[in-house]
Amino acid sequence: MTLENKTAIVTGGSRGIGRAICVALAEAGANVVTCYAHGAAGAEETVKLCEAYGVKASAIQADVAKNEDVQALVTKVKEEYGSIDILVNNAGITKDNLMLKMTEEDFEQVIDTNLKGAFLCIKHVSKIMLKQKRGHIINISSVVGVRGNAGQVNYASSKAGLIGMTKSVAKEIGSRGITVNAVAPGFIETDMTAKLPEAVVEENLKSIPMKKLGKVEDVANLVRFLASDDASYITGQVICVDGGMAM
Repeated sequence: MTLENKTAIVTGGSRGIGRAICVALAEAGANVVTCYAHGAAGAEETVKLCEAYGVKASAIQADVAKNEDVQALVTKVKEEYGSIDILVNNAGITKDNLMLKMTEEDFEQVIDTNLKGAFLCIKHVSKIMLKQKRGHIINISSVVGVRGNAGQVNYASSKAGLIGMTKSVAKEIGSRGITVNAVAPGFIETDMTAKLPEAVVEENLKSIPMKKLGKVEDVANLVRFLASDDASYITGQVICVDGGMAM
């Protein structure tokens, strides 16, 4: 599988799953642009890790929830790289709370970044992909978007919305050689999960048939496949990387 001469935009690529995706795409030969809202140092570290594979890489700050930021991002990448062949909508935030305690602001902010942000990125990038008559769009959803989770009404809604968006866009632009798929990670080892109490981790493991947490590379490897021509006849799908958690 090779992605040579391809250019990818990965939102939220400064750490965790996003960084692993950037590195996996670079390893396959793709030029990588990571978009970040905060954490410039982390984004630059991602760039260095990608450049180690001999590809061109850069980091651009943009708030995916703002139309003007996304438009500027896409325009800059097209001008500097010549094409945009892969879009990975990975940027996401959480503001967890029980529904009755959740503020309207906390709900809106999560929806704006996780769902509206993906919509804006797809809207602007797809215009370029439609002219190219090729492209791969991968939306990072979550097992929470498939099965729900108490205390995450906003997050679950955004990730479930991504699944509906994936299927709808796949139907709209599939005839132009563009695939659109969603990846739904389960309980993955990240900086965030490393901070959880051991009791919480053990409780979650009970619902995972494989009885272990996934690695960021497990998600990145699937994204790399979906971004390649090996997956050219796969579209509108939601694939869980969760050790069987969503079954």
